[in-house]
Amino acid sequence: MGITLTESAARHVEACLQGRGKGVGVRVGIKTSGCSGLAYVLEFVDAVDTGDSVFESFGVKVIVDAKSLVYLDGTEMDFVKEGLNEGFKFSNPNQKGECGCGESFTV
Repeated sequence: MGITLTESAARHVEACLQGRGKGVGVRVGIKTSGCSGLAYVLEFVDAVDTGDSVFESFGVKVIVDAKSLVYLDGTEMDFVKEGLNEGFKFSNPNQKGECGCGESFTV
């Protein structure tokens, strides 16, 4: 399954990579954080590490380490604008709940 990007998310990542002037894609991972236990982590990637999984949506590469893939498999990333706010929204079929502020989740 892997991780997919909506067209909106792919356009946003591509624009950020172009503005940055380098990079092969975006890394999506998880870290221990918040009141529910896990939080999403995003960073630009200049080189793919051994053991990484690479997925592609709308020409944009999404890189995931093996540890994070267990929690993220099947996730769709969207980039949404709601009023004055904008950001990535994750639709993760593995997620069982999230904290009240929406910063962390449980599986």
